[in-house]
Amino acid sequence: MGLKQAFTAAVFSLAVLSTPAHAAEKDIVDTAVGAGQFKTLAAALDAAGLVSTLKGDGPFTVFAPTDDAFAKLPAGAVEELLKPENKQKLVDVLTYHVVPGKVMASDVTKLDEAKSVSGKSIDVQVDGGSVKVNDASVIATDIGATNGVIHVIDKVIMPPQG
Repeated sequence: MGLKQAFTAAVFSLAVLSTPAHAAEKDIVDTAVGAGQFKTLAAALDAAGLVSTLKGDGPFTVFAPTDDAFAKLPAGAVEELLKPENKQKLVDVLTYHVVPGKVMASDVTKLDEAKSVSGKSIDVQVDGGSVKVNDASVIATDIGATNGVIHVIDKVIMPPQG
């Protein structure tokens, strides 16, 4: 996915984000790209070879970090992860943001943890109306896609080592 395509898709971001989950017509990748705030995530998915997976049948639940979330990582961290020699680490980080199945916000609030497709558990904390996954706040929920749902988070969550 080129930057030109991502830019063009960004023009439609408000329409995509305001579309109810039941009216979704795009898969998770196209929905995220169309939102315009996930350019780094889209580039990382491409570098990790995960685009075709997340365009698959699913269903998937993606805790999607925004471009601003990636910008909060230490200087050079994103560039380091995108290097071909770090592909497995990038895959580990990205698959830690994906949970099998379609877990809507009302379901997330009933969980203490969620097992990611990487096999490692994500801690879920609910405090009143706010939800955190690990140390990231969920800032938008239930963005529907044909093969799952996206919940937007304000930080990149890192899988536990070991």
